[in-house]
Amino acid sequence: MKLDTLIGEPWADYGLVDSGNGRKLERYGRFRFIRPEPQALWAPHSTDWRATGEFIPGADEDGGGKWIYNEATPRDGWPLKWRDVTFSAQTTPFRHLGFFPDMAPVWDWIHQQIDGVDTPDCMNLFGYTGVGTLAMASKGAKMVHVDASKKSVEAARANAALSGMGQAPVRWIVDDAAKFVAREVRRERRYDGILLDPPKYGRGPEGEVWRLEEDLPGLIANCRRLLDADSRFLFLTVYAVRMSALAIGEMLKQAFADLPGTVEAGELGVREEARGLVLPTAIWARWSR
Repeated sequence: MKLDTLIGEPWADYGLVDSGNGRKLERYGRFRFIRPEPQALWAPHSTDWRATGEFIPGADEDGGGKWIYNEATPRDGWPLKWRDVTFSAQTTPFRHLGFFPDMAPVWDWIHQQIDGVDTPDCMNLFGYTGVGTLAMASKGAKMVHVDASKKSVEAARANAALSGMGQAPVRWIVDDAAKFVAREVRRERRYDGILLDPPKYGRGPEGEVWRLEEDLPGLIANCRRLLDADSRFLFLTVYAVRMSALAIGEMLKQAFADLPGTVEAGELGVREEARGLVLPTAIWARWSR
């Protein structure tokens, strides 16, 4: 299987300014932030790392830590824009800023897949604050957005309003993704495309436990049952660094063996503005017709 790299380039409201020594410096609109980055194994380009704030990780490698601010930051967030989508960025207790900028090339690729389809039916599982959902909706897709967190779905709806898409055809679903997809299979629903970005570990709204290595194959099998020979894509991203792109690629290859199309896999990365090097962020696998 051919492996490829999808590289996120800087845009007006976001850029990876510099990286190195286990950290990265990024710009989010008018603010700059420093965050931990274990894969930045090299030395930084510059010593000028003035920033609005920095996330200091806790002792627990699986999470924890706090933000240290050098200047005032809007705690309720500030607007950023990608293509036709406007959304709110803000510092969170989970070290990120309310969206994942390395997904930009994925959103562009999905635009290509649904181009020419009249009102494609698409689903975003583990949809978080909805930037991916709105990226698809901006190209005419009728969306189903699923996340187990009521707070995240509320943030996604707020981002839709910011983008002027408050009346767009989006079903906002607070539910366990695996349970919802299983119900859609029983309803004999079909979709033109599915985007999913599952966490390594999570809990559903009724205490359901999600473990990536155990539960992902079953979810992919059910997603396959929602797609047919006329469907356009499934795109899976995984941020668990101990899993291989080859592994998830072979899983999709098996699940989609009965459909025409292509299965590919690889890494996501973001291009650094200082030197042009690529910082790896995640792995992905996709099926497309």
